[in-house]
Amino acid sequence: MAVTVAASRLGTAAYDDQSPIELRANYSREDAEIVIRGIYRQVLGNDYVMSSERLVAAESLFVNGFISVRDLVRAIALSELYKEKFLYPNFQTRVIELNFKHLLGRAPYDESEVIEHLDRYQNEGYEADIDSFIYSEEYTENFGDNVVPYCRGFATQRGQKTVGFTRIFSLQRGYATSDRAKGGVGGTSRLAQELARNNASAVVGPSGSNAGWAYRTPEDSYVPRQSLGGATGLNAEDAIVRIEVSSLCMPRYPRIRRSNRTFFVPVSRLSQKMQEIQRMGGKIASITPAGN
Repeated sequence: MAVTVAASRLGTAAYDDQSPIELRANYSREDAEIVIRGIYRQVLGNDYVMSSERLVAAESLFVNGFISVRDLVRAIALSELYKEKFLYPNFQTRVIELNFKHLLGRAPYDESEVIEHLDRYQNEGYEADIDSFIYSEEYTENFGDNVVPYCRGFATQRGQKTVGFTRIFSLQRGYATSDRAKGGVGGTSRLAQELARNNASAVVGPSGSNAGWAYRTPEDSYVPRQSLGGATGLNAEDAIVRIEVSSLCMPRYPRIRRSNRTFFVPVSRLSQKMQEIQRMGGKIASITPAGN
């Protein structure tokens, strides 16, 4: 059953018929290997793992039945491998977002959840914070000891807030995308602004080729909210407006590469600028007075 009628457009089609990976009784070596691959994919955010990086000792314990799926998930999340990929390069708020995604399969719902984990990390350490995910009631109810955590943020289910659906789009950037891909925002939080304001997140499709893009302010450049010190001109036609545009295809760039841009134009040139934006495939997210 489709997550949404816009599944193909929003990039969620890959999750429609996705079945959880579970280690059942009387499993074979091949069954265990499928589970191991699923755990690495989920916990490491689809990042490539070289054979020399794998946790051989923990895998052996798992295959031989000495530890559970949950135990192996925990071992990977606490490993130096995980820390090097996600803990050390990122701001702590970004790490917590990723922990929610990797270990609970969803995005944080509100700022209080992030603050709770920030406090635990600062006061009790990294291991205690990871354990608070692994041994939580939510983890137990959804995955137990034998199910590999999976992305459940796109599905409606008991105990999940509706805002989680919009937030997961900021964290899950496509079925084949690695969580180490910067995506234009580096190691900073994807959700900090929405969580702080208690706003729903914009639904942003995983590729510029779809119609699901929404405007997001680029993290690597500062665009002022005001232009010309907020001056709006002497009359209505001289007034300056701010145009926020998404899904823009710039000249000489491949069409798969899309960007967000902000333009400041006088009202007298607004119609002309809107036509230019449409010719480049852009979608106007908002038009506001530049003095606001």
